[in-house]
Amino acid sequence: MRRSQTRYAVSLLCVCTILPIPLFSQSAARVEAPQRGLGWLTRPYQARIIPPVNMSNSSRLDALVRAGNLYLSAQDVVDLVIENNIDLEIQRYGPVMTNQVLLRAKGGGLLRSVGVSGVIAGPTSVSLTGVNVNASGGGSTGAAGTGVSASGGVITTLGPTIPSLDPQLNLYGQWAHTTTPESNTIITGTTALIQTSRSFQAQYAQTFDFGLTTQLTYSASRLRFNSFDFSVNPFTSGDIDLQITQNLLYGFGAAVNGRNIRVARNNVKVSDLQFKQQVITTVTAVLNLYWDLVTFNQDLVARKDELATAQRLFEDNKKQVQIGTLAPIEVTRAESQVYTSQQDLLISQSNLLQQETVLKNALSRNGVASPTLADVHVIPLDTITVPQKDEFKPLDELVQNALANRVEIQQARLNLDSNRMLLVGIKNELKPSLQAFVELTNNALSGAANPNSLIGPAPPFLVGGYGTFLSQIFDRNFPNYTAALSLSIPLRNRQAQSDYAASQLEIRQNE
Repeated sequence: MRRSQTRYAVSLLCVCTILPIPLFSQSAARVEAPQRGLGWLTRPYQARIIPPVNMSNSSRLDALVRAGNLYLSAQDVVDLVIENNIDLEIQRYGPVMTNQVLLRAKGGGLLRSVGVSGVIAGPTSVSLTGVNVNASGGGSTGAAGTGVSASGGVITTLGPTIPSLDPQLNLYGQWAHTTTPESNTIITGTTALIQTSRSFQAQYAQTFDFGLTTQLTYSASRLRFNSFDFSVNPFTSGDIDLQITQNLLYGFGAAVNGRNIRVARNNVKVSDLQFKQQVITTVTAVLNLYWDLVTFNQDLVARKDELATAQRLFEDNKKQVQIGTLAPIEVTRAESQVYTSQQDLLISQSNLLQQETVLKNALSRNGVASPTLADVHVIPLDTITVPQKDEFKPLDELVQNALANRVEIQQARLNLDSNRMLLVGIKNELKPSLQAFVELTNNALSGAANPNSLIGPAPPFLVGGYGTFLSQIFDRNFPNYTAALSLSIPLRNRQAQSDYAASQLEIRQNE
């Protein structure tokens, strides 16, 4: 028992040495910006690049192989696990994926569930007597660190719908030619009214997280008629229009509309903690494999000594039987002990070879399929040293350290904090909808005077080109103003009350 405790303490001590090591070295778990295109102008519309999985081992592994043997210290084991272990490589994708969900939330998208797996239990040692010598440093840790998400891809958002927070530019252009037969030629002066038009519209829209929506629209249309019933022909008409809408109750505030962003940031932290937990679990498990390999080497030496002792006893007994100082049955017993010792030696050799295979699989991305590891033997360079006295901290101090530093507790606190952030939006759903609306429009019309007009000369302030048209818009010669309030009151509001109460009960349960 004392040796097992010592080995586990040494394993945990070695885990602490991984901190200076770059945990993301040679990893393919990243998102790269596209290399082609026009830089920032086209980058938002191009697919990002995800590198393929890297199945090659680090150069450190080859450097440790000499003369057909893999010489390993405990620190070498830690370094190789960080660089090559597949379980860690799987978990490296977690923070990258949750960062992409954060990017989605910043654009106003719903939180989506990504393929972040739970912490994977590390490898276990081979059995010495039918029972596993070591589990994976505490067994399976489950999926405690997946953050606030939902199965099925996307969360069904409770509370006000989160608007799109990415600005949008809309452009529209049209050219048209229409011919309309006329039954009354006195009004139009022609039997067929021909109209040609060119229209253009540009619109910029953006919604802010505190509930303000803005929309700026510029439109212009140039029209020409074959009728004499126009004082200005051809002419350009259009306007510049600004619409502003502000939510004052329902959907008001950055805490409501930006709740998914803050939850996504928490999920990134949770994913980082889960990766940390996977590092602790895997490194501890593989270090236990290493120390068990040291134990198996010692056991092999002991079995060889046991066989040598049994053989000497067998030879001595035969000699004593020949001179008549020992009963023949003792030769049979000694021979039986030789066979038993040979069997124990064979089991010990098998356990050692199997343990080497398990350890090599844990230190390599392609396991013993790697040509470097296929036929090499692992030679541990460290030995187990039993301390003279075990020194343990007081139990209260250990409990406080666990509450402050355990990864699972930090994850649970972050998830609880995220649920409280979502509760802000659910509570906002209880409020009536009150919106303030303002619209400002500047109209304009200008064109060429029609000398053949039947209704008289054109007004001078309408005669001019496109410059006159723009001058009328920006001088606000023909303004429109609109202001409005819209109030919508749910009379019973049972759905919102139920959602808020149920969500509060879930938080109390989590607490």
